[in-house]
Amino acid sequence: MSLQDPNPVHPGRRKRIALVLANPAVSTTTGWPVGFWWSELTHPYFAFTEAGYEVVLFSPDGGRVEGDAMSDPNDPSGYSRSDLISQGFLHTPDLVALTEDTGRVADIEVAAFDAIVVAGGQSPMFSFERATALHATFAAFHAAGKVAAALCHGVAVLRYAKNADGEYIAKGRTVTGFANIEEDFADEAVWRLGLLPRDKHVMPWRIEDELKRIGANYVQAGLWRGFAVRDGNLVTGQQNFSGAETARLVIEALGR
Repeated sequence: MSLQDPNPVHPGRRKRIALVLANPAVSTTTGWPVGFWWSELTHPYFAFTEAGYEVVLFSPDGGRVEGDAMSDPNDPSGYSRSDLISQGFLHTPDLVALTEDTGRVADIEVAAFDAIVVAGGQSPMFSFERATALHATFAAFHAAGKVAAALCHGVAVLRYAKNADGEYIAKGRTVTGFANIEEDFADEAVWRLGLLPRDKHVMPWRIEDELKRIGANYVQAGLWRGFAVRDGNLVTGQQNFSGAETARLVIEALGR
């Protein structure tokens, strides 16, 4: 096996994924409690474990993490009612327990994992700026030639992650993430319900705009369509319906 191979396949060794979830936060735009999005944990977790991978959960601060309310299939809003994979996860005590005591991102040993996957939800947009260990760890995976993946608002990490030369990892790379048309949809929904005045937005900034600003080639597949893209060892997924697509590209990169 060549030492220059950036993603060597080891048939005899179980692949390991460091899956990062955002810690609970409070939205500075709405005042609502925010967290990670359940399907962005459960759908990749299902795909990775079906492939025989080991998945270990982490968060920037460690400890208990909480899902955004509307991402819970049992939430009264009914928004995620059809998400049977998350429903199964939430009704499996051993799996739910994993979210009660996540490891700290700062304690991730890059050499011990094959990929890092950063899930989204609303919290990343308010909490990732201060998550400096996450910025450094994501960049370390990428620099080591290991798969560095993020989806939905978890792609916020690319606003901060830079390589050793101080350049943004995403600069010049083809990436996706939560689209402006999806932010427009979310804004219109809360305006229509009277939850925010029309001069306010759900998110403090936008993934698509920031990726373009730092020189990335941003692409998307349309409103709420599952979509992910791989550029070398960088994998990104568009939004909360893209967990399976993101995991598939990670699995393709790593092999079984």
